[in-house]
Amino acid sequence: MEFTFDQADEMFRSQARAFVKAHLPQDMAERNRRGYHPLREDTRSWTRILYAHGYSGANWPAEWGGTGWSPVRQFIFDEECLLAGAPAVDTAGFKMIGPVIMTFGSEAMKREYGPRILRGEVFWGQGFSEPNAGSDLGSLSTRAERDGDEYVINGRKIWTSFVESAEMIFVLVKTDPEARQRGISMILVPREAPGVTIRPIHDIGESHSLNEVFFDDVRVPVSYLVGEEGKGWTYAKFLLENERATSAEWPRNNANLQRLRGYLQETQPDGRRLIERPGYARRLASLEVDLAALKWLTMRALYEKRGGHNHLPMGSLLKVRGSELLQKIGEFQVEALGAHGFYVYPDPLGDEQVQQRWAPGSDYAPGAMADFMYRRATTIYGGANEVQRTIIARSFLEL
Repeated sequence: MEFTFDQADEMFRSQARAFVKAHLPQDMAERNRRGYHPLREDTRSWTRILYAHGYSGANWPAEWGGTGWSPVRQFIFDEECLLAGAPAVDTAGFKMIGPVIMTFGSEAMKREYGPRILRGEVFWGQGFSEPNAGSDLGSLSTRAERDGDEYVINGRKIWTSFVESAEMIFVLVKTDPEARQRGISMILVPREAPGVTIRPIHDIGESHSLNEVFFDDVRVPVSYLVGEEGKGWTYAKFLLENERATSAEWPRNNANLQRLRGYLQETQPDGRRLIERPGYARRLASLEVDLAALKWLTMRALYEKRGGHNHLPMGSLLKVRGSELLQKIGEFQVEALGAHGFYVYPDPLGDEQVQQRWAPGSDYAPGAMADFMYRRATTIYGGANEVQRTIIARSFLEL
């Protein structure tokens, strides 16, 4: 089975590369190439640029207001954006709750949120995991009780990414406490609603993107229910399949491996380059083989999706391979940086004075360790890889 880009796709790549080069602000690109979390205002600004030129909603069909691109062209565009250092668009909006709303939501909900997501006017937090319900969402305990024309929500969520700067949260709740999956519903909650409290969690890389969210008698209109009551588990599975496919991270793996090649080309104090040492060259070659395999697995998934016949649990397969490769490349990057790889350069958050306090060393070192430590979570978020392997085994064994 052979997967190739045809001439039209290669022409599209050239157009996408030229667009990104012409419109991506360089200060924004520099930050993201280093692996720091994108600033919300950068993401908002980039989304507005994309929207103004008809590039917003790369993964959305034309009838939703998106580009209508094929999966292959979505792949190409994501790759060119990441290689150039563009901030990712709001993943929670474009690739998670957006498709759920546009597929299962009411017409009023589609009209309200579809255009706002495309224009970068509303950003989202994902309220799924709980302290006692991580990969086992069936055991979540956050409750939503109907009270007239409102739901009253009580409970808490954890590891909620970027919710501190979001406008909305999509939350899985129990509307029937006696049932497991059948008792789960999905409800939209404004972040500023009375009773919503956000507590920051600072990660090992000394950055803030994670949070714990408390819901104390939070009231939202019944119209904020996504789809039907009791169907939240169905919507969550739909959403998580999209998230797991995204977690293949081929564009990010490709960009990180290119940076690693650059590290290995640098001359060391002994006058040699690391790439000249057999052990380093052999490990790089092994990672390049793994990256090529991931690319073709991703391409297979894209072509099967385009043909409408996905027979394998591709989201789980891509998630396992992509997330583990991302960690391997990051580990090698830190090792190749030597002493400079052990230092966590503080996130500058756009502040040049912070950069002036960075430890002296290679210009490309800042951001490497912070990104490596953050990516330790890739094998956990979106469903732990142990769970994904169970899904894969059940699929192949037809259990």
